[in-house]
Amino acid sequence: MADDTERLGESPEVEVRTTQVPIDLHGQRLDRALAQMVPEFSRSYLQQLIEQGDVLVDERVTTKVSTKVRLGHRVQVTLRATPQSQAFVPEAMPIDVVYEDAHLRVIHKPAGLVVHPAPGNWRGTLLNGLLALDAAAAEVPRAGIVHRLDKDTSGLMVVARTRQAMDALVQQIAAREVHRQYVAIAHKAWTAPSPLTIEAAIGRDPANRLRMAVVDLAYQSGKTAATTVDVLDQNERYCLVQCTLHTGRTHQIRVHMAHVGHPLLADAVYGGSPALGMLRQALHAWHLAFTHPITGESIDLTTDLPADMAQALVLGGLSYNGLLQGA
Repeated sequence: MADDTERLGESPEVEVRTTQVPIDLHGQRLDRALAQMVPEFSRSYLQQLIEQGDVLVDERVTTKVSTKVRLGHRVQVTLRATPQSQAFVPEAMPIDVVYEDAHLRVIHKPAGLVVHPAPGNWRGTLLNGLLALDAAAAEVPRAGIVHRLDKDTSGLMVVARTRQAMDALVQQIAAREVHRQYVAIAHKAWTAPSPLTIEAAIGRDPANRLRMAVVDLAYQSGKTAATTVDVLDQNERYCLVQCTLHTGRTHQIRVHMAHVGHPLLADAVYGGSPALGMLRQALHAWHLAFTHPITGESIDLTTDLPADMAQALVLGGLSYNGLLQGA
């Protein structure tokens, strides 16, 4: 991605940045191209800049966000500092890397770590840590983050180190070719068949926009979602399950488990209560498998349960040893 950034004037609040449209953005809408070329600003903010005349394409003011850009177009944008833009700074932090090569990393994210800057969490995120870990991460949109885990979900995530790897991984995820399995501890004994594939669309909860819900697509907006649940162990109060994602919707496992009457321990958003020492939702991404986007190698990685979930199993009289089933 070509970028001959120019910082003009004395005020740190304003920056004039000039970039050149690369071949992979040829024919894209101006707002979409800018979101890739200036990834530290949101697309909605960049759309505002376009509409108010702060963007020039080949030295001509362009106020339509849908304007198509061409290879080699010189795009100049006048940027003003926002909390979001100021969030994209390196911050050193421990990152548990379980696999690494020149193209990607797989990391083990601990519970409590926010993946990407957002309102209320502009600093101290995994993205900030990745920028500190590898200076080249600044050249990749979102520092190479191609999928996310909730703040209080632990486990494996793949992160791209190059734009080529990122684009390929995004395509694999969209094509459902990245295999992801989770372990969860939920309330109540499981009475449904096992395995059970839950196919229920997910969208914003019309009663509470801060959470997701199972929705009827005939009447509400949302996306199809499917999760297969395998029971690993249970008793009269709790069940230990393995969840395999077939889609990747926001809060998918948490919503689906609550939908079938088994909210996760300590998941207050979806009806779970603190139990067995768990103070965050009892959910861990234990298995990640995919085809390496550059070499074609099969990558198949697993990780042990974190200490809080392992202790919860002991307190709850549950066991998972030898029961997890990778694909």
